Amino acid sequence: MYGYIKKCIDDGKIVIDPLTDEKQIQPSSIDMRIGDEFKVFRVIRKPFIDPKDDDDIASYMESLTVEDGEAFIIHPNEFALATTYEYVKVPDDLVARVEGRSSMGRLGVTMHVTAGYIDPGFEGKITLEISNIGAMPVALYPGQRVCQLVFETMTTPADKPYGHPDRNSKYMGQKSPESSRIKDDYELNK
Repeated sequence: MYGYIKKCIDDGKIVIDPLTDEKQIQPSSIDMRIGDEFKVFRVIRKPFIDPKDDDDIASYMESLTVEDGEAFIIHPNEFALATTYEYVKVPDDLVARVEGRSSMGRLGVTMHVTAGYIDPGFEGKITLEISNIGAMPVALYPGQRVCQLVFETMTTPADKPYGHPDRNSKYMGQKSPESSRIKDDYELNK
């Protein structure tokens, strides 16, 4: 798979921008680095988050950018959103999954809680759903390898890949951590 991934990158079929070190290409995956923008939950005295109310969702989240050489500290039981440093394009005949690196997991830090699946045709920075399930705070440094994209070949290209006009591709082209856009789900707009 290493040779296939390398060929797909060289041919422009898979885009990882920037890919600054070929050591990021693993036997069946590509190591991804964390960016410098984060979204964290603020503690607000409201009884619940309303997924139909975009303003309500936004009011719970605070954005911050980590300066060069500084770290983002994720505390135990804390949740944050970030993105990969790399901008990614997945072709219509491949699927990717975000998997945490074992080295991060051994510190108690997970890189995706539920949304580890990257649709064929997706393009943008990958959102990371970071949780610290360990007992100690952990420093995360922008540019640090924290997860990997694992690729799987489909037998045929997707008929309606992510970004297709008939799909509700809410996060296509994202370049920073995005709060949930669940209010745009068709079942909540009836």
